[in-house]
Amino acid sequence: GSAMVARALWALLAALRAGWCLLPQSGYLHPDEFFQAPEVMAGDILNLQVYYPWEFLSSSPCRTVVFPLMTSGVTYWVIKSLQQLDICSSCINSYTLLVSPRLLFTIFSFILDYSVYRLAPFWGADPWKALILLAGSYVTLVFYTRTFTNTLEGLLFALLMVLVSSRKSSGSSAEPTSSSLIGVITTAGFFNRPTFLAFALMPLLYWASLIVDSQKSIKTLINHFLKLILCACFTAIVFITADTFYFTSMSLDNLYSTNKSSLIDVIAQLHEKMIVTPFNFLSYNLNPHNLALHGSHPRVTHFMVNGVMLFGILHILAIGAGFKMLKKYVHQLMLVRWCYHGPPGLLVHSEGSPTLLLFYFVPLAFLSLFSHQEPRFLIPLILPLVLFSASPNRAVKWKLLLILFNLLGALLFGCLHQGGLIPCLFHLEQLIHSPASSSHPRHYTLLFAHTYMPPRSLLNIKKTDMHVEVIDMAGSGEETLCQTVEQRASNFTCNDCHIFIIIPGTVRATVTKCGVSFRNETLIFPHLSMEDPPQLPVLSSGNWRSQLGLYVLELDR
Repeated sequence: GSAMVARALWALLAALRAGWCLLPQSGYLHPDEFFQAPEVMAGDILNLQVYYPWEFLSSSPCRTVVFPLMTSGVTYWVIKSLQQLDICSSCINSYTLLVSPRLLFTIFSFILDYSVYRLAPFWGADPWKALILLAGSYVTLVFYTRTFTNTLEGLLFALLMVLVSSRKSSGSSAEPTSSSLIGVITTAGFFNRPTFLAFALMPLLYWASLIVDSQKSIKTLINHFLKLILCACFTAIVFITADTFYFTSMSLDNLYSTNKSSLIDVIAQLHEKMIVTPFNFLSYNLNPHNLALHGSHPRVTHFMVNGVMLFGILHILAIGAGFKMLKKYVHQLMLVRWCYHGPPGLLVHSEGSPTLLLFYFVPLAFLSLFSHQEPRFLIPLILPLVLFSASPNRAVKWKLLLILFNLLGALLFGCLHQGGLIPCLFHLEQLIHSPASSSHPRHYTLLFAHTYMPPRSLLNIKKTDMHVEVIDMAGSGEETLCQTVEQRASNFTCNDCHIFIIIPGTVRATVTKCGVSFRNETLIFPHLSMEDPPQLPVLSSGNWRSQLGLYVLELDR
C-alpha cells in the first residue's frame, strides 16, 4: 500500500515538473541559464539579434559549443524546420524560444530519476523514498529544468555513478562496457565544465578500487585502464575539432554558406589553431583577479550557506552524520593499527553510507577551494545526498520541514526571483510584432535598469531588423540613469519612436526624479529583485504590489 502511494506521489511530482516547465516558470535564476546556450544558438541558428557573451567570442573561447548545439541548437533547428515546412506559421516566438530548450532539459532531468532508481538497491537505499526526495526537491523542479551547464554536469555525474556502481563489490568484475563509457562521460563532463573532475574523482577512485579488488590478472587490469584512456582521448578529439571548427569559422551561418574551397581552408586551420576550451576556462578561472570580477565569497560559503540554501535539513543531517562517521572511522583506524597493523577499507569494504558521504563532501571540498561560490555549482550533489538520506536506517523525521522548505524554494526561485523580466520580454515581443507595428514601421528603444541581463533572443528580432535598440543599464546609479533617460527623451526624432524603461518597483522613484513624464505604464507582478529588495515597512503598507513588481514605463514625448 505504501509503495503504491509513493509511486502515485512520484508520478504527481513528475507531472508537476513537466507541467510547470510548459506554463512556463517565470523565475529567472541567473543570466548563465540564457547566455551559456540558448542566446548563442538563437543567434547562430535562427539569425536573431542576441548578445554574445565573451566566452563565445573567437578572441576568448572558454565554453565548448558541442553541448549548446546538442541541446538548444537542436530544439531551435526543429522549430526553424517546422516553420520553413509551413507546419506552423509562427513556430518561432518568445514562448517557443524560452520553452523548447527548457523542455528538452526537463526530459533529460528524468535521467536523475532513472539513476536513483538503479542506484538505490546498490547503495542500500529505499528506491521510492529516494525518488520522492529527489522529485519533491525544488532543486529538481527549478534548477534541473533550466538550461544551465551545471544541470548537464549533474546528469553526467548521475550516469557516471550508475556506471561505477554497475556491479557489487563481491568479487565479480565490472561490466566490460563501463570502462569505455566512463572515459567518454568523464571527458564530456570536463569539456562541459572543468569542475566536473571534482565530482568525477570519487566515482573514478571507487571504480578503480573495484577493478583492482576483483581482477587477479594484471593484463585485464591494464586492458580496463587502456580502454578508458583511449575513449577519453577520442572524445577529447571530437570536442576539440568541433570547437576549433566553430570558433575559426565564427558562426554557423558562415558554415552553411561556405563553399567547398573555404571549407577546406577551415579544416586546414585545425592544424594551425587548436582550441581547447577547458584549458582557456581554467587559465581564466585560476586567476584570482578574474574570479573577483564575478564576486568573491568566503571559502566556507558552499558548506555553510549554499548547501543549506539548496538542500535544507538534508545537508545539515549529512554534516552531522559525516562528523559521526569520521569519529567512528578514526576510532576504527586506531584500533586496527594497534591490533591488526593494517588500514580498514573505507571505500570498498564498508556499507554504502560512508562512501556516499565521500561522494557528497569531496566535490564540495574541492569546489570550496575557489573564491567564487554560487549555489548552482552544488546542484549535481543532489544524487548522493538523496541516496544517503533514503537509507532504511535513516528515517526522515523532518517531513513537514522538508515540504515547507521545498515549497518556499520553489516559490522564491521558480516564481518570484527576477520573475517579471521574462513576462516583460513576452509583452514587449507582442508589442513589437503587433499588426500596428508591422503596417507602420516603428522604432523601439528598450532601456533595462536594475534587472538581470535581458536575453535579447526572446524579443524575436532578426539581425537584419534595425528598428529595436536594447540598452542594458544593469545596476547604474541615479545620475547615470537619469543622464541616459534625459538624453533619449531629448532625441525624439520621429513620430513613431517609442522609448520604454523597464525598472523594478523598488527603484521606480529614481526615474521619477529624472524630470520626464510617462505616457503609460504597465506593472508586471510578481518580481523580486534581491539586489534592490523591498523594505519590510513598505511591504506591510498598501503599496506592496508595486514593490513586488516590474514596471514597463513608456516615455512621453
